[in-house]
Amino acid sequence: MAEISAGKARSIIRKAFAKGDEMGFKPLSVVVLDAGGHVKAFERADGAAPGRFAIANGKAYGAIMLGMAGTAQMARAEQQAYFMAAANGVFGGNVVPVPGGVLVRDKRDNVIGAVGVTGDTSDNDLIAAMAGIEAVGLTGEG
Repeated sequence: MAEISAGKARSIIRKAFAKGDEMGFKPLSVVVLDAGGHVKAFERADGAAPGRFAIANGKAYGAIMLGMAGTAQMARAEQQAYFMAAANGVFGGNVVPVPGGVLVRDKRDNVIGAVGVTGDTSDNDLIAAMAGIEAVGLTGEG
C-alpha cells in the first residue's frame, strides 16, 4: 500500500503555510496523517494557539476514520446530527467535522492519508490544505 512519506508530509505543511502567508491567513497549524490515522508530521506556526494540534488532528482523523472529508462531515452533521455525535463518541470525541480535514489520494485514487489545517476560517483552512497537497503532486478531497 502506498503511503505519504515523511518528506512529502513536511512539504505539504510548508506549502500549506506558504499559501496561508500568501493569502494573509491567521497563523496555521497543519497535521499530516497516514492511512491508519497516525501522525506523519505536524507543525504549529509562530503565533498559533497551543491547542491547535487537537483541532487539526481532529479534522484529519475524522476524514480518515470516516472516509469522508471535512466538508462532507459537516453536511452530514447538519442533516444527521445524531450520526455524527455517535461517530464522534465511537472515536473518543476526536472528530472535528468541519472543512479543513482533507483526504489525500495518490495517482491511483487510493486514500493514503489526510491533512488537517486549523487557525483561520474553516474555508481558508481548506484552501491551505489543498494547496499543500496539490504542491506535492497528490489529490485532495476536501
